[in-house]
Amino acid sequence: MTSPGPGDPGGAPIRVLLVDDQPLVRTALRMVMAEAPDLTVVGEAGGGAEAVRLAEREAPDVVVMDIRMPGMDGIEATRRIVEGPSPAHVIVLTTFDDDDYVYGALRAGAAGFLVKDMALDDILAAVRVVATGDGLLAPGVTRRLIREFATRPTTPVALSLI
Repeated sequence: MTSPGPGDPGGAPIRVLLVDDQPLVRTALRMVMAEAPDLTVVGEAGGGAEAVRLAEREAPDVVVMDIRMPGMDGIEATRRIVEGPSPAHVIVLTTFDDDDYVYGALRAGAAGFLVKDMALDDILAAVRVVATGDGLLAPGVTRRLIREFATRPTTPVALSLI
């Protein structure tokens, strides 16, 4: 029998690091997460470099990461956190629902990509999902990725029965 993981009933709360250059966004997320018994905010950063340092020090389970910030952006910070000594699951949370950002974040190792106009309850649910090791994309992003995949030219796939 396995022991409960972060956020499981009877387990430790999910440790979350909030990263956004807008203090108002961080404050709102922290206040909402403070009401959730299975989530705890272990730190806040206003930029990517600070996020990398805090992720190494605090070892969060999940990092909620903005994309556009001064200095190191969220994509580079995501790459460094995911490849770092204390890798965490990263959810990109941004205003910019742009395919280049989506692809960049996913290539950097992000486990999720959300937009800031989502309901707060959906953002909290995404933190819980990503903490288990699963991935999650905003519905609009998912639709675009499916449409793009479905319209790609097909190439024959050779199957080996060996």
